[in-house]
Amino acid sequence: MTVSNFQKEQGESGLRLVQDSEAPNERPQVEKQFVNFLFLRVSPEWRKLDGGTKRAYKQEFERVFDEFRSEFLLFTYSLVGFDSKADLMFWRVGRSLDLIQEMTAKLYRTELGSYLQTADSYLSSTKAMMFVDSTGDGKFHVQAGAAKYHFVYPCTKQSDWFDMPAEERDAMVKEYFMVGMRFPNIKIHLTHAFGFNDHEYLVSFETDEPKDFLALAEELRETPAGKLNVRGMPVYTCRQRPLMECLDALG
Repeated sequence: MTVSNFQKEQGESGLRLVQDSEAPNERPQVEKQFVNFLFLRVSPEWRKLDGGTKRAYKQEFERVFDEFRSEFLLFTYSLVGFDSKADLMFWRVGRSLDLIQEMTAKLYRTELGSYLQTADSYLSSTKAMMFVDSTGDGKFHVQAGAAKYHFVYPCTKQSDWFDMPAEERDAMVKEYFMVGMRFPNIKIHLTHAFGFNDHEYLVSFETDEPKDFLALAEELRETPAGKLNVRGMPVYTCRQRPLMECLDALG
């Protein structure tokens, strides 16, 4: 398992806490970037269009989407066949909330965009101290989107969580993630959502093997921190694919 806050530090190994570094670094700092999971569903009217019209609309949508690749880390996922609430998920990581809004508005103004509705949109931010896998090639270098499957879990805590001292909460979070050390092929991303919405964290899991995620999820549920999660929150199963493959899967 890898636990990531989109931060890597060179030359050491193991799971640990990473503090801000005062050393200069030529790479842009990413620890305070914004993270957005945008879930979309397509109107049934889309499937009634003829093939040529759909092809043209998808190409227009792709051109607008690609305009923002220099501004974000962009990853595209299909949920077709996995979920009844959404068909697409866009995972966007960048420095500007305004650009997240601008990109979304431009996509909605395309012809295909008129057939899309927002099923969910989760906004969060990274912070400077998190659990990370420090075997990468630089603290400020983002490592994400490498696995086939992405499981997204908005995490809301019960009221008892907020009555605990901060030190106790930190210890429980650490124990929560240390469970995942037995799953070396799973990367966990933890970003902070409190203030943007009702969720305390956004937790997501990247892996090539869904069965391993299910086993990890069962173990995490039994940890002290896991038992304080509010039940009934949505968990999205997403399959990473190129944008056009995601659009083709819409029918």
